Amino acid sequence: MRVQSPKGAKIDPSNNLVIGPAADYREGGYLDLFGTKSRAERRAAQLAAYGDRVPPGQHLVDNWPVLTYGPTPDIPINAWQLSVQGLVEEELTFDAEQFKSLGYETFHADFHCVTRFSMMDNDWSGVPVKRLMERVNLLPEASAIMLHCYGGYTTNLLLEDFDRPENIFAFERNGEPIDRDHGAPVRLIVPHLYAWKSAKWLAAIEFIAADRPGFWELNGYHMRGDPFAEERFG
Repeated sequence: MRVQSPKGAKIDPSNNLVIGPAADYREGGYLDLFGTKSRAERRAAQLAAYGDRVPPGQHLVDNWPVLTYGPTPDIPINAWQLSVQGLVEEELTFDAEQFKSLGYETFHADFHCVTRFSMMDNDWSGVPVKRLMERVNLLPEASAIMLHCYGGYTTNLLLEDFDRPENIFAFERNGEPIDRDHGAPVRLIVPHLYAWKSAKWLAAIEFIAADRPGFWELNGYHMRGDPFAEERFG
């Protein structure tokens, strides 16, 4: 059967949807040719099903958008290293195999971006933060951390936001290696905060005495970034 699209619209063959010229799935711009609900209605039903797992102001996505400021680093897994420094009794350095040997697990967690998308029900595989912390002897004055990344990006976390049982240094998402655009070879996943705190291309963890801003925090983002409190900007 030949499907006629409305004037000014086009057919998206990948999902049999008619897309209007100003369509936006968050605002009902998609019409389902083979069902009775618009994309917006289906998304609203999904949001309702997830309940309070979705922070205010967020919309759901199935695919993982790429959002990066600056060039994308290319770090081969056999060249990657993670250093632990700052207010610790002994500084540590790990290569990938040494780091994985701390304990490799899979955690199920959602992912909330400050740009208002949420990606639900992810399986993150890697080294839990708790496994690293079993090896680190902190000095008493340590109260926060600065994450340093290949490419120069930094972001801060309070110690209590970093040392949580659900946080993980992820090598994989849903059974597939995380790609370069999303932070390979290792990305820290901090599910309870906005995703700019889940630093890509992780290179070093610096324990510090007082919280101080990283890259986006210096450029107006909130120091903590709780999505359920909509802590987007400082």
